[in-house]
Amino acid sequence: MNRGSVSASRNRSLCAICAAAMLVASMSATAAFAQDAAPISNDPAAQPAAESGSLPGESQTVYSDPFETFNSAMLTFNLKLDDWVLRPAASGYSYVAPEPVRVSVGRFFDNVNFIPRFANNLFQLRFTQAGGEVARFGINSTLGVAGFFDPADKWFGIKQHDDDFGLTLRYYNLKTGPYVMLPFFGPSTVGDTIGLAVDSCMNPVSYFVPLWVAVTVGAGQRVGEAINYRSLHMNQFEEADRYAVDLYGAVQDAYLQTRLQKVKDLKQGS
Repeated sequence: MNRGSVSASRNRSLCAICAAAMLVASMSATAAFAQDAAPISNDPAAQPAAESGSLPGESQTVYSDPFETFNSAMLTFNLKLDDWVLRPAASGYSYVAPEPVRVSVGRFFDNVNFIPRFANNLFQLRFTQAGGEVARFGINSTLGVAGFFDPADKWFGIKQHDDDFGLTLRYYNLKTGPYVMLPFFGPSTVGDTIGLAVDSCMNPVSYFVPLWVAVTVGAGQRVGEAINYRSLHMNQFEEADRYAVDLYGAVQDAYLQTRLQKVKDLKQGS
């Protein structure tokens, strides 16, 4: 067996172990994390607000937040990172790349990332949506010039069905644990962070190149996605900060309520 085959085999084994370990960890954590959004208040009038599933912006609920000190520090870190690095880079990028180009680049990244969407729709037994993701990838990779255009939707009406492993856990009513603000990645929960790791193991690059190459390519892709996304949402944080009395609470509430709404949409078949 040559060195390339050994390396590929080692990477496949590593990804399989990673996915299995994350899945076991998520199952073990379920009993410990009794609620996704547990109201701190014991006031009966306040508790329904945490359970109502209202959309972001309708109301701001108070959640149990055992990692608040860490989360607050990470929010500050992410905001500073945005101020000093991401926003300037996105601003320069938007100056040289017209918006239609940046929208097309976003489509390209969506097309590249179809495997987690396909796999998680499959995990949820949503076979029509999983098949739609395969069809979209085939059509957009060919007729759509590697995904820079979206003829699958425009010509054939095949919609993208966003999905991830964190949503799969929620789909099966597995609790995803406390809210956590990740450095670089932004708002999450313990379960959604596990899901992020599982989805990362689905990157096919890891199966064909040495691990350090896969990590480097993955990091470069994340940076490219972040800059491109930020360039299309230049006023995102400014608008949030303008209307939110408590930016930390607003970000937390928006994330958790949006995840709740997404899993409701999945269960409704949308």
